[in-house]
Amino acid sequence: MPDFIDDLGHGLYAIDTGFQRPRFDAAYLMIEDGRAAFIDTGTNHAVPRLLAALDTLGVARNAVDWVIPTHVHLDHAGGVGLLMEALPNARALVHPRGLRHMVDPKALWLSALTVYGDAEMQRSYGKLVPVPAERAEASHDDQVIHLAGRPLRLIDTPGHARHHHAIWDEASRSWFTGDTFGLSYRVFDVDGRAWILPTSTPVQFDPDALKATVARLLAAEPVAMQVTHYGRIGGSVDEVRRLAALMLDEVDDMVALARQLRDAPDRHERLKAGLLDGYLARLRVHGHPADADAADWLAMDAELNAQGLEVWLDRAPAA
Repeated sequence: MPDFIDDLGHGLYAIDTGFQRPRFDAAYLMIEDGRAAFIDTGTNHAVPRLLAALDTLGVARNAVDWVIPTHVHLDHAGGVGLLMEALPNARALVHPRGLRHMVDPKALWLSALTVYGDAEMQRSYGKLVPVPAERAEASHDDQVIHLAGRPLRLIDTPGHARHHHAIWDEASRSWFTGDTFGLSYRVFDVDGRAWILPTSTPVQFDPDALKATVARLLAAEPVAMQVTHYGRIGGSVDEVRRLAALMLDEVDDMVALARQLRDAPDRHERLKAGLLDGYLARLRVHGHPADADAADWLAMDAELNAQGLEVWLDRAPAA
């Protein structure tokens, strides 16, 4: 099997989309009784790998029934339209707040352009392909769909973005969480234990909504979380709860730092530096050396989280 495919059991496969660097951005392929679904797709550049995964696993392209982005940020959904051109029977199931952006991605492109700039957009994402309206539908909270009889439950999961849903798979007792359960990079695993950090990427971060979402996810007593960045984490109910507590504690620290720097003249740079320092300090507690390589790996997250926190700060009332 190619090294960009990880077999997770229960008919689940994590596919490294190749976005930015190895083991950074995952798409998931679910196979049940010869039928298949993709959950998140990565960008346009990931589509050849997704199709290669089908070929490797012996799944016909007309056997894919669903393409389900957790939300419409481009590292999760940028490749949906192009992928569906190769999957004649697939339907896209999208959060109702994100559906129009899959059918007409112009506003989505312009929004991302303000964050990343034109050169990065062309390099990392490529031209967005619209999904035909007749092949796309909106999800709704507590919706249940089936893949060859395998039930998948979708719930509304705001906090990272308002156009975000998560998918519960009873067969593996796991959630596909997109970005609502944070980021957990395998390079920071220590003795098999994962480390996690929240993501407040612009522009809809809401800490209170995120806490409520995490509580709702935990209520299902999942034994694992399938995070887009990156892969399956957990392994037991207790381990998932440990990771949730760690992430929510970090959310509180991030919010406190942002409020402290609300009126600082050099707010962005101080916020970015403070976030990075906090991540590295927590990594050391985790048992990781938190060296220069770790700082380099986390620099972009510190930048994007600082941007998102500032958007939240500017619309939140002063404490």
